[in-house]
Amino acid sequence: MNTRTRRTAGILAAAAVLPLALSACSGSDSGKSGSKDKASASATRSGGMSGSSASKASNMDQPFGPACSSVPKNGAGSFDGMAKDPVATAASNNPALSTLVTAVKKAGLVDTLNNAQNITVFAPTNDAFAKLPKATLDKVLNDKAQLTKILTYHVVGQKLAPKDLENGTFPTLEKSKLMTSGMGESYTVNNSSKVVCGNVKTSNANVYIVDSVLMPKS
Repeated sequence: MNTRTRRTAGILAAAAVLPLALSACSGSDSGKSGSKDKASASATRSGGMSGSSASKASNMDQPFGPACSSVPKNGAGSFDGMAKDPVATAASNNPALSTLVTAVKKAGLVDTLNNAQNITVFAPTNDAFAKLPKATLDKVLNDKAQLTKILTYHVVGQKLAPKDLENGTFPTLEKSKLMTSGMGESYTVNNSSKVVCGNVKTSNANVYIVDSVLMPKS
């Protein structure tokens, strides 16, 4: 075989091998790409919160406390319903807060509370008002100035999350301060009034339903 023939044969052999080499490289890259896709999918699954962590975080943002079970499950007075309305309107749809709503109306504070933005309301239940002697309650309900003073003492001019209540002192709309303490799902206001259903959302406020009426210092 002469030199020219050998050179031609070599070129043909190289041409035959090249497609096989490219095919092998392509298969290898495909495998790597598949591995990367699997790794990416795995990272996506593990990169966010795990199912239990996400669930725990979600639960922490939900209403809590023994009295929450008495809140209607559906309708305007439910947690979902209250979240759509401003706070005074939302409270009027909750049967456990009817005495508070009556007091708010007598004091002329409905529009004040509904138009406020980003507030926290510590809302006494009907049972909380019932702890007051009837003569005292009747007197307060008929004294607009005193009633306004008491009701605005239950309002803080910022939205408070449960963690904010762990050891806090907050100025109220009445101009004096209230204190909170506790942790987890157990909180107390002024070392006396317990939160019985906390972290209730309305469109403009966070609400903590309490078992005693808060009294500002004279």
